[in-house]
Amino acid sequence: MIDPVIDTAFLISTFVTLLVIIDPFGLTPVFVALTQGMTTRERRVIALRACLTAAGLLMLFAAFGETVLGFVGISMAAFRVAGGALLFLTALDMLFERRTKRREDQTGDDRPDPSVFPLAIPLIAGPGSIASIILLSGQRPGIEGLGVVIVVMLAVLCVVLVMFLLSGLLERLLGKTGINVVTRLLGMLLAALAVQFILDGLREFGFAA
Repeated sequence: MIDPVIDTAFLISTFVTLLVIIDPFGLTPVFVALTQGMTTRERRVIALRACLTAAGLLMLFAAFGETVLGFVGISMAAFRVAGGALLFLTALDMLFERRTKRREDQTGDDRPDPSVFPLAIPLIAGPGSIASIILLSGQRPGIEGLGVVIVVMLAVLCVVLVMFLLSGLLERLLGKTGINVVTRLLGMLLAALAVQFILDGLREFGFAA
């Protein structure tokens, strides 16, 4: 029989870990910047699609872990480097307003959809959250442990979805000038985060101290 105290401790530690790694509150300004000028309905669809895509990916890695990467010959270090590179490209778009300018030149179905990239991957289901969910699943092998990890992960993604749906209120509070300032600031932070991902990957390869 499994100790309920241990279950509670594992549940809390899993929730705190995923909440900190995924960071719904930190992602909300990024969502606002990436969906600037879109309607409430467009944002709702993008938010839902991003969370569902991330949930599917994280459940896949929770269930199969490093086997998924190992099957195609990809190490976690390589995944970190690739995720960091993709994130850095997004940061450049935000810093130099290339994303905003492209959006202004496009209408209707031609407008870029950030739900899968970069929201679902690598911002929500990125190297950090994937690595975390692999490690958490490994702590409690078996169906029960896997179920706990998946349920907690879905709860955290529900928090992400709620924050995304409230993003319109945040945009109205900040205004256009505030959004532009936040976009550039977040671009710098995302660039730094991307470099950190790359350095972490290189460190695992033995190329960085």
